Amino acid sequence: MRDLLGGVPGDRLPRAEYQADFRQRDFAVDGYDSWKLERRQDFHQPEDASWRAYLEGDRSKARELIEARRDDLLQLSRLADDHACRLLRVRVVEFPLIPYMAWELPLLQVRAECGELIRVVGPELIASYEFDGPLPELVTLGPDTVYDISYDEAGILSGATRYIDHAARDRVAEFISRLYDQGEDIETFMARLPVER
Repeated sequence: MRDLLGGVPGDRLPRAEYQADFRQRDFAVDGYDSWKLERRQDFHQPEDASWRAYLEGDRSKARELIEARRDDLLQLSRLADDHACRLLRVRVVEFPLIPYMAWELPLLQVRAECGELIRVVGPELIASYEFDGPLPELVTLGPDTVYDISYDEAGILSGATRYIDHAARDRVAEFISRLYDQGEDIETFMARLPVER
């Protein structure tokens, strides 16, 4: 699926450089939605206190720490509104849920309650696109930027490849948008899951 990028050369950015570049470009140009596709099921976020609490078996504390992010997430949504930007995400979810997904889904629900537009798709919807491997983790920013985000073997963020090209950004946004149109809203998806996750 990296052919969505149309052979555009990319710049490999290590983690710190990617994060700095993202902050610099985020909301730099008004009026462009940001699309995100999350495919991987397993990540590791040792810097995240809620994730650590979940791993230690303290699900109550993990949820409390997620809830404590609500003000920051509301502020992010207001900032996006100020820049005429919608934050849209497609999350691929496989069953049975592995621990990371069981932890992340309540976080995504809070993000949605705070204004992010999130839909869930199952692996069957993307199977025809994965003949040469899993879909990449992709994010668009502004009119011309795509990040292909990468992780190490442990699932820790290692950086991204940045592509600067209007047509490539539009192709990636259109692809994620088509998945989004076929997805299920995170709220209804969560309502169908067992209470204890």
